[in-house]
Amino acid sequence: MLVRLLYASRAVDPQPTVIESILAQSRQFNPSTGITGILVYSGDIFLQAIEGGREAVSELYGHIQKDARHKQVVLLHYEEISQRRFSGWTMGQVDVSRVNTSILLKYSERAELDPYSVSGVVSLALLEELMATASIIGRA
Repeated sequence: MLVRLLYASRAVDPQPTVIESILAQSRQFNPSTGITGILVYSGDIFLQAIEGGREAVSELYGHIQKDARHKQVVLLHYEEISQRRFSGWTMGQVDVSRVNTSILLKYSERAELDPYSVSGVVSLALLEELMATASIIGRA
């Protein structure tokens, strides 16, 4: 059974090296567990969708909740799915500073990433639009 989980968190240390470390670890670990997904970050905020088998996704989310690099981890959306939306990436990457701000403004009161102030459905729609507009900058 495939599932999709969407969560938000804040980086304890939002330095580029920490973000690169999270991405590298995801890209190394995810293929062996069948996890695919996308990570969006801006400042200290992460928005991430992960897809895969129910057990693998649940285990990964539990690990993220305990990861000392994350704080304020919030589950935004969880659903059973018939197919993946992010199957092309072990972990796609979006740096919001490189995205046209009108895309962000379409889904939020301000032109900034703030998944804490919108619904999980809205955050998922934002991710889909970022994919549709080729805003994914890391496609590993």
